Amino acid sequence: MHKIYLDNAATTPMDPEVIDTMVTYMRQHHGNPSSIHAFGREVRAGIEKARKQVAGLLNVTPAEIFFTSGGTEANNTALYCSVRDLGVIHIISSVIEHHAVTHTVEKLEQEGRVRVSWVKLDEKGHVDLADLERLLQSGDKTLVSLMHANNEIGNLLPIEKVAALCQQYGAFFHCDTVQTMGHFPLDLKSIPVHFVTCAAHKFHGPKGVGFLYIRHDVKIHPFIFGGAQERNMRGGTENVYGIIGLAKALEISCKEMEGHHKHVEGLKQYMAEKLNASIPGIRFNGDCMGDSLYTVLNVAFPASEHGEMLLFNLDIAGIACSGGSACSSGSNSGSHVLKALYGNDARPSVRFSFSKYTTREEVDYTVEKLRELYAVSV
Repeated sequence: MHKIYLDNAATTPMDPEVIDTMVTYMRQHHGNPSSIHAFGREVRAGIEKARKQVAGLLNVTPAEIFFTSGGTEANNTALYCSVRDLGVIHIISSVIEHHAVTHTVEKLEQEGRVRVSWVKLDEKGHVDLADLERLLQSGDKTLVSLMHANNEIGNLLPIEKVAALCQQYGAFFHCDTVQTMGHFPLDLKSIPVHFVTCAAHKFHGPKGVGFLYIRHDVKIHPFIFGGAQERNMRGGTENVYGIIGLAKALEISCKEMEGHHKHVEGLKQYMAEKLNASIPGIRFNGDCMGDSLYTVLNVAFPASEHGEMLLFNLDIAGIACSGGSACSSGSNSGSHVLKALYGNDARPSVRFSFSKYTTREEVDYTVEKLRELYAVSV
């Protein structure tokens, strides 16, 4: 039976070189990095080497990188600490952000700590920059929280333009780069952004580890208390092996980025063309074929008797993909992103997402199975 993985926006398989690096480190180093003896100092040195490596790849200083348990913690930290420590009373975001952002923003609003404005989107899901500028003119201490690439439809944010607007109006800018870190070059020194978030498992690193970039002139207090780790910014013993794996995965991703971009973008274009030729009436959601993340293709299929069972039938055929964010699995509410753009559309939508390990043969097999499900002959 075929086993085809097309859900890389949810998580990516670990690179074997990353696994080897982590296993080697596990075998050789077991000290607690907070211990002052030689065992601890060796592990502390490994963490700081990883921090320096990550910082160098992003053109920032090591003191601006704080390791976390992943993107969700990093997003929560940026949002909550901006309100608590920076005096933010107004947050501007969009309704199609990841729930790690929207749910946190909504909670802050429910607690009466902030006023929230949801920026307008165009018909394809891109942020309306004119509306963003209008919202920035409120005069309140403001944080803008917008993701670099949408995790469901792939739409890309013009991060430099948004950063420039925030700088013009004196607003803080938080950008969730979970889907783009390791896939697009990011020179954070040249972009006036205050917070950037990352999760290693989106670029062939381990799960349960990420980081928060905090610009050097932003002073916040810990979100998690209990120890002096991460230079007094995050209590708790560090996920040492995860941090080692993150740094290695980001190094590999940045080194191989150009070649992987070309390969993956070619697969996305190839699948889109094959689907267009094979199944009449499909729609590419968002701006999938335009200004979009090259790893994501979100497709609305014609309404049919197979619609509700489409993902299940693909799984039975050995094809792993999703209907939206993996963090919403088990929810019956459907995709909040697609609902915001298309309302209660009866057509089933599937997110196919690719990686450097995806092949054309896997795309061919997937399209063929979709044709069989829709009983289409070409």
